[in-house]
Amino acid sequence: MIKHALRLLSIPVILALGSCCKGGSGGNATLNIAVFHHSKPIPGATVYIKYNATEFPGTDVSAYSDHKQAAGNSNTLTFTGLHCGDYYLYGVGFDSSLVLPVTGGIHFQIKYSDRNHTESTNVPVTE
Repeated sequence: MIKHALRLLSIPVILALGSCCKGGSGGNATLNIAVFHHSKPIPGATVYIKYNATEFPGTDVSAYSDHKQAAGNSNTLTFTGLHCGDYYLYGVGFDSSLVLPVTGGIHFQIKYSDRNHTESTNVPVTE
């Protein structure tokens, strides 16, 4: 009887521990990102990622956890090995048609990382 009660009590604890998502590296999720300025792709843009963030951390890129740059004429890049959780994505690039630097960011939440999981989002930037 006591063993059965202990087994039942352990189920909510396991569920509670398993449902906590804290963004960061070391998971199985992949995040594909494309950077756009008013629907125009921004090749060579850099995206900074802040783990466990829902709000804009600011323009000081040293406050971010990691970064990636789109290669060549591409406006896309990928972060791999992420846990489920909250992330803030801050994009920095150059719109050659306007000859202006462009920046901007968004909050993104990864909901699953218990298996190989891929999500995609766009990071809008503006002058």
